[in-house]
Amino acid sequence: MNPLYVEVRELLAEVNAPLGLELVAGKKGLKRKVTIPWIQKPGLAFAGMLDHVEAGRLQFVSESDVAYMARLPPLKSRRFVRSFLKKGVAGVVLARAIEAPPELLKKLCDDVGVALMRTSKTTGEFYDRVGKVLVDKLTQSTSLHGVLLDVFGVGVLIVGKSGIGKSECALDLVLRGHRLVADDVVGVKRKPPATCYGFGSELIKYHMEIRGLGIINIKDLFGVAAIRDEKVIELVIELAAWDPTRDYDRLGIDEEKFTILAVEIPLLRIPVSPGRNITTIIEVAARNQLLKIRGHHSAKEFREKLDQELARQTQGTGGADGSGALE
Repeated sequence: MNPLYVEVRELLAEVNAPLGLELVAGKKGLKRKVTIPWIQKPGLAFAGMLDHVEAGRLQFVSESDVAYMARLPPLKSRRFVRSFLKKGVAGVVLARAIEAPPELLKKLCDDVGVALMRTSKTTGEFYDRVGKVLVDKLTQSTSLHGVLLDVFGVGVLIVGKSGIGKSECALDLVLRGHRLVADDVVGVKRKPPATCYGFGSELIKYHMEIRGLGIINIKDLFGVAAIRDEKVIELVIELAAWDPTRDYDRLGIDEEKFTILAVEIPLLRIPVSPGRNITTIIEVAARNQLLKIRGHHSAKEFREKLDQELARQTQGTGGADGSGALE
């Protein structure tokens, strides 16, 4: 997993130039860590009310904040601003309209070691861009060995031991009109509250390895309609060699889970053996998952009907004391 913080200096880097940030003061605070992806406005913090100020968040100072600070008595303003900066704020960003930052704010940012920055973007544009950057950087992530596809709109992650036939099965699904997201290495990020989406790495994106054939480019072979960049993972299918000594679920009542980044995702274990059409089984599994998402569980509904029929037969053949049980 990636560390769930981003240093302020990273937001000033060239790669994040769309934020339009420049350092005004507080160079010692460039290594402070942003741990919360949502930016905050100080508001009444400059009036000494600090309960709502959260450590680890960027603070956005507007024209009205600066105007209020200027109206306070100098000693009181200094005390309030220093207390605000010492609450563990990650950094302070000035709105574009503020051409001359208050000297008090610049001096205290230098003293306390909090980076004071100015954005060249409008307030709305900056909020939108910094939110996307921070959410992306502060999202839990990992990688898995498998194949991720979009099958009938369901994100299906196929896992299993090396050589079991994951890529071959995925290729067959692509030939049937489904879309490849990633093969071999599947990157995964968690989005709040409890959703995992997968994507392919930039190096091997759109490529697939087929033993005996080599590396193929799905996008070049089948066009852009055969691929997509990312997909929410809604079903995990584990392929495993058929084991005659094992009891497999024949009704579909037992529901297993596959945990990724503390998110539980439905899991199906599909035994592989000669003569089994695994591709068709995966397609049906995806359709069945769509039904479950919409509130229809075929296996449970069948069991309920079976229980009702058994109860009806028992009532029809038995007495009040239950002595007429089925022979």
